[in-house]
Formats: sequence, C-alpha cells, structure tokens
Amino acid sequence: MKPHIQKIIVIDNDPKFHEIYTYYFERYLDYSLEGIYTTISHALDDYDTIMPNIIVSDVSLEGTDGITSISHFRKKDWNAKIIMVSDQSDFEIIKKSFKNGAVGYLTKPLSERRLYEALNSIRYEGVSMSHDIIKKIVSTFSRKSYEMFSERENEIIDYLQMGATYKVMAEKLFVTTSTINFHMQNIYLKLNVNSKSEALIKLQEIDQELANCA
Repeated sequence: MKPHIQKIIVIDNDPKFHEIYTYYFERYLDYSLEGIYTTISHALDDYDTIMPNIIVSDVSLEGTDGITSISHFRKKDWNAKIIMVSDQSDFEIIKKSFKNGAVGYLTKPLSERRLYEALNSIRYEGVSMSHDIIKKIVSTFSRKSYEMFSERENEIIDYLQMGATYKVMAEKLFVTTSTINFHMQNIYLKLNVNSKSEALIKLQEIDQELANCA
C-alpha cells in the first residue's frame, strides 16, 4: 500500500450502509477501506493489525453506545481520529461526541462527496462537521471565554471546538482564511501545541481544571 493512502475502518450495524461505504471507497483513490464492522468489539479486535488513520463510527450501535466507545479506541491510540455518524442532530449528542474525543460529526444520509470532504478535513485540518450541524450549534452553543485569549481568539476557539474548518470560520467571522490562520498560530503558541487535535485536547484539559475548581 502506498504511504499516502489513508487506512479507514467503519463501524455501522446496518448492512445496507456497508454496501454504500464499500461503493464509496472503491471510488476514493487516496483512502482505503480496511475493515467494516457491525460492533465495536470486532473493530477493536482488528485495530492493532490495521492501525487505521481514521475511524468512522455510527452513534447508535446494537448493544453499545458509539460515543462512549470512543474511549476504547483512544486507549488503543491516544491520537485516534474518530468521525461519528448519525441520523440525529441533537445538540447534546453532538456535544457529548466531541467531549468524549471525536474529531468529526456527520449526519446521514452521507453522499460520496460529503464523506470524501470530511475525510480530507480530518486528514489535513484535524476536524470535520456537517454544515447543518455547525449552523445548529452556532445558534445554541453557549460560548466560554478563556482569559488567556483575546475576544477574537475566543470566537475562533468556539468554532474550533465545533469542528469548523478555516474556510467556515472565515465565512462566519467575515475575515480571510489567512487571518484565521494568524489567530490560530497565536492560539497554538499560548497553548504550547502544534496542531488542531493537540489544541482540542489541551482545551479539554483546561475545561476539566476549571470544572474541578468550580
């Protein structure tokens, strides 16, 4: 397998979606579907052999909760990149997904193009989220304010935690992607991190510390 090809596993207990995923990945040149499973336990059994770059998991799985199962993958690999997929756009479910360590959230039905764009967002930017989900969260999200960041940096952190890309952030804040990149570099510097995924983990740690002190 060529080094640039990303290995993907899918967990979904509905066989009809297995056929859809298989069809999509046959058309992707830079992503390889290494396994498709109906349960988390079976996916975990093969995890060390496959060592996937990205995991695509349904939220609702038979006998288990796909969201709480994120922790099992993160025990295997702390840097595991997990996209949750669901036919629900409930804010609490979305929030729980990211709180547990997901880096993406997509709503069904998934088109070939939407899944491909999500995989690219995870691969190159570290996070991904459906536009309909972003709109929903923007209207309901209660923004936190971190004292160490400027007002604009706090706004960008909000979008970062919601899985928005630089392009979406720029559109929502009426600035250029270069401006977003400038602020993101300042955020990384203050957090002493080098990537979006590291920044999200560090922010989770800060949130936990604040919660413990409350």
